[in-house]
Amino acid sequence: MTLRLLLPALVFAAFTLPATAQNLVKWGEAGGWDVLVDPSVGNGCLIASEFEDGSVVRVGIDAEKDEGYVMAFNAAWGDIVEGETYPISFDLDGEEYEGEALGVWLDNTPGIEIAFDSEEFIMDLALKNTMTLSHDGEVVMAIDLSGSFAGLEQAIACQEAQGN
Repeated sequence: MTLRLLLPALVFAAFTLPATAQNLVKWGEAGGWDVLVDPSVGNGCLIASEFEDGSVVRVGIDAEKDEGYVMAFNAAWGDIVEGETYPISFDLDGEEYEGEALGVWLDNTPGIEIAFDSEEFIMDLALKNTMTLSHDGEVVMAIDLSGSFAGLEQAIACQEAQGN
């Protein structure tokens, strides 16, 4: 499966402004993930969590584009260039996905954004235990997805509550 790169200017601009983190509205929490609403993408809902390695991961819905995305940020990734694309591999408990990531910065922290338009992918993510991201064959992040199913269930409920 190939993941598509998400490049809408609105999302790109929203995630590169320092105030963006303050624009997220907490809707709830489930499975160790915060469930949030992002007004900058049509009140799209997302789950977000911070991990032991310092990574912050968001999995969400861009309600304006009817697409999903995964974003990951880590201060240790200082060599990421905003706006550049990077080939990336996702491994979800041994099932691999290939795609491109867009380099982004949020609150002075480098990260990547990967878009997808497959409900199958989000369900794979929700049902798996570990997500590993690799770039050029090197693992850059491996996180425990415990609770992601409960979190994504609540993100879907959140999205339904937004009326879109």
